[in-house]
Amino acid sequence: MSAYLFTSKRLGFRNWKEEDKTPFYQMNCDKNVMKHFPGKLSREESDQLLERLQNHFTTYQYTYFAVEELAGNNLIGFIGLKNQDYHYQFTPFVDIGWRLSPEFWGKGYATEGAKTCLDYAFHQLMLTEIYSVAVVRNKNSFRVMEKIGMRKIDTFIHPSMASDHPLQPCVCYKIENESTQPSL
Repeated sequence: MSAYLFTSKRLGFRNWKEEDKTPFYQMNCDKNVMKHFPGKLSREESDQLLERLQNHFTTYQYTYFAVEELAGNNLIGFIGLKNQDYHYQFTPFVDIGWRLSPEFWGKGYATEGAKTCLDYAFHQLMLTEIYSVAVVRNKNSFRVMEKIGMRKIDTFIHPSMASDHPLQPCVCYKIENESTQPSL
């Protein structure tokens, strides 16, 4: 049993561990998982990403968390929060994102986990706003964003992609912490 930072009905959220490297790599080199990203990750790239996520948690007390099914403690992928600072009009910002292994798709885990992470962000961390970015063709992510109460604020050309890259057009969604908004 893992020590979870918080849980939802079916999911446990924690920081990354050394033994997560292999299943994390298997997810990050899956062509279906990575079809909305510039490419599959090598073992070295995947291990480096996991280390950056661990370090992000140490610094900020949030990250794209390692997420497990509570029934069976299976690592399903990540759902969580991470700072983004590429150059664009709404950066820097805290992003909510998810990446799940295919065997866990279609079970509502991304939506359940994202709602739980928003609750953590707004009520524990007291963050004021959260963004989410996805490539234009990633309709499944848009549905999750909308289900968790986010609203579309922009369509833009991602500055980190080559100008002719097919994944360059992106959308941005946003949600604000209503409990931190001034009352009228």
